[in-house]
Amino acid sequence: MLTSTQDSVRDSMPRILARPLTLLTGQPHAGQRPFRFTPTTHLVNAVLSMLTGLATSAVALGLDGWWLVLLLPVWAMTLHGMRNLRMMVLHQCAHRNMWARRRLDALVGRAVAGLLLVQHFERYSKEHVSDHHSRNHMTLLDPTVQAFLVSLELAPGMTRRQMWRRLLAKLVSPRFHARFLVARVRSYFHDASPVERMAVVSGYAAAAALATAFDGWVFLLVAYLLPLTLCYQVSNTLRLCVKHTFPSPDVTERRGKAYFGSLTNAIFLGEPAPARTHPRRTLAWLRWWSRMLLVHFPARYLVLTGDTVCHDFHHRYPMSRNWANYIFERARDVEEGHPGWPPYRHVWGLAPAIDAVFASLAVSDPDEYSSERLAEVNHRELFAAFDD
Repeated sequence: MLTSTQDSVRDSMPRILARPLTLLTGQPHAGQRPFRFTPTTHLVNAVLSMLTGLATSAVALGLDGWWLVLLLPVWAMTLHGMRNLRMMVLHQCAHRNMWARRRLDALVGRAVAGLLLVQHFERYSKEHVSDHHSRNHMTLLDPTVQAFLVSLELAPGMTRRQMWRRLLAKLVSPRFHARFLVARVRSYFHDASPVERMAVVSGYAAAAALATAFDGWVFLLVAYLLPLTLCYQVSNTLRLCVKHTFPSPDVTERRGKAYFGSLTNAIFLGEPAPARTHPRRTLAWLRWWSRMLLVHFPARYLVLTGDTVCHDFHHRYPMSRNWANYIFERARDVEEGHPGWPPYRHVWGLAPAIDAVFASLAVSDPDEYSSERLAEVNHRELFAAFDD
């Protein structure tokens, strides 16, 4: 359920773990002193997460036996680094706002796009700004809308249960993942320069040659390509399903801050901690910690990575120079009365956030969001609609 007022969920949580709980939930507790990050910190953390995951995977595969259990957390670590590179670093570079140094931002953006094999940086940057951060936001021209209609095959009039079933079917469909991977590769090479194509092909060819020479194909496939393909695409698809709500057909004024601010909300991860007067306090705390660690932490670490929990702040201030401190910047704007914008809204939990988006799509205008109309308005190849 979308909430526009401040609630007590975050303030019910233990203050002794204030910092990790703020990073997990995406919301500070009342009166919390801000801690700061820089754009470079986010880049370094993403790269270190990916490299540590790969190195630990090599150790686990080398030791074999029960050590292979380590692959589960280190896959998560590798994926977390990849998704932060995509969702924060590449995204901010596309806005030329990573360090606000145009050449450096473009250089890093191109490198990340080539490494992850996602839509070519220059085209992504152009289309993201012109079709997603513009009056085309959440119209048929928006790549987010196209991904819903084309890639996920969701449509107005479907029930939330039908949408959930289709989403889950896509996540386990070999055909969906194969098409997704082909779309990623095509969306990169379609617009890459000859030099960029040669660099990416040479890099992957060198990795294959090293794997052959040192008997490392298992490592290459299991430690790197599995998180880069299947795991990455599951995370991408779930993230897509919470980005933006669809406008109600009753809304006729499709412009202005009030309208565009209503299409994006924060997604916080967590739930109220047990009250001190709870009759079964120990059991309640065990259940709370279990859900925080096994439900909400994976959702935050693997799907809603980086600043995606506060994506509403980004859409209000896409060129904020303090974007790296997104949690406290959003909280500050809330406290200052969000001047010029409607009240912020938020949802607690990944599944409720997906429910909110599905509910908005279910009642949206079937004529406005008809996949049959895409040919009339679309100016991009539909394979690009897979990207987030």
